[in-house]
Amino acid sequence: MSDVYARLREFMDKLPGGYPETPTGVEIKILKKLWTPDEAELTMKLTNEPEEVAAIAKRIGADESELAEQLEAMAQKGIIYRIRSADQKLYQAYQFVVGVYEFQVKNMDREAAELFDEYLPYAGMSVLALQTKQMRVVPVESAVGAGKGVAPYNQVRELVKRQKVFSVQNCICRKEQELLENKCDYPRDLCLGFNDFGQFYIDNNMAKEITVDECLKLLDKAEAAGLVLSPSNTGEDLAAICCCCSCCCPLLKFTKPTPRPADMLHTYYEAKIDPDECTACGDCVERCPMDAIEEGDNVSAMIDGRCIGCGLCVSVCPVEAISLAAKPGMEAPPKDFPEMMKKVAEERGLA
Repeated sequence: MSDVYARLREFMDKLPGGYPETPTGVEIKILKKLWTPDEAELTMKLTNEPEEVAAIAKRIGADESELAEQLEAMAQKGIIYRIRSADQKLYQAYQFVVGVYEFQVKNMDREAAELFDEYLPYAGMSVLALQTKQMRVVPVESAVGAGKGVAPYNQVRELVKRQKVFSVQNCICRKEQELLENKCDYPRDLCLGFNDFGQFYIDNNMAKEITVDECLKLLDKAEAAGLVLSPSNTGEDLAAICCCCSCCCPLLKFTKPTPRPADMLHTYYEAKIDPDECTACGDCVERCPMDAIEEGDNVSAMIDGRCIGCGLCVSVCPVEAISLAAKPGMEAPPKDFPEMMKKVAEERGLA
C-alpha cells in the first residue's frame, strides 16, 4: 500500500496526456491530495475507455452496487470521468491535463492551488512538446467572420451552434491564481463546456447549463474583455472553449516568455499590418496578449514568431490596418476528442 501513489503516478503517465515525474515530487503530493489509497487502487483498475459499471464489476470481481457508488463518488470528486449513454453511466480513468486538473474547479483550495502552480510547468511543457496539441487558438469572430474562405472549424460561432449541450463554469486558472493572491481583472465565468464534457460539469454541479444564445453572448463578452479563444483541438465536435488570459492560463503564460510562441501553440492564422494604413496609435500593442506587436514612431509592426492568430488586434484597429492571414499548410483538426487523444497517445508511443 505504501507505494500506491508511485504506482498511480506511473498509471497516470500512461494515459494520453501523461503525468511526468518532477525533481521535487510535487506530482505525488497532488495524488495524495486528491485520491485516497482505496480510490487510487480502484482508478488503476479502470481503462482509458468508458465502461458500464456492470462490465467493470465483472472484470475486477467487485459487487456492482457498491462499485457504482464508489465510481460515482470518484467522478463527483473529478478524479475519474463519467459520460452518459442512454440511461447508463460509463466510467473511465482520465488524464491529468486536460482532465483531472480542470475538474477540480469546485474543490480547489489554497493548498491545491499551490501544488498545481508548482506542477503545471512540468505538465504543460510536456503537453506542448507534442505535435498534436490538445487545445488550439481560433480567431474572435469579428476578425474573420463567417465569410468565404474561412474553414468551418475556425468560425467559432458556427462551431458553437452545432453543439448539443452547453455549460459555463468559472475559469480554474483564474481561480487558482486568485487563491494564490494573484487575482487578475478578467471575468471568471467564461469557461465553456459542450456535449459530454459540458454534461459532466453540469452533473457534478461545477457548471450551469446554458442555451446556445447565452453561449454566443459569452463569446461576445470574452472578445470585449480581450480574451484568447482556445477550444479543444477538434473539428465540429467541441469539448470546451477556454477564454484565456496570458497572466493566468498556463498555455499562454508558459509560451509568452519564449521567443516564438506561435511555434508552440496550434493556430491557423497570423496578423498582418498594412504599413500604408497604420497610424501607430498603439491600440493593438496594448490589446495583444503575447507582445507580438512593436510600436514605432510612424507605424507598428508584427514581431516574427509571436503572433498566435487570436484576432484581438484586428477588432480594435481604428483604421482597419490589421488583417488575419491564413497560415499555409495547416491541416484540419481531429474530428472529436477521442480521435485527438488517440493521436496524442500515438505520439507518446502509447498506442
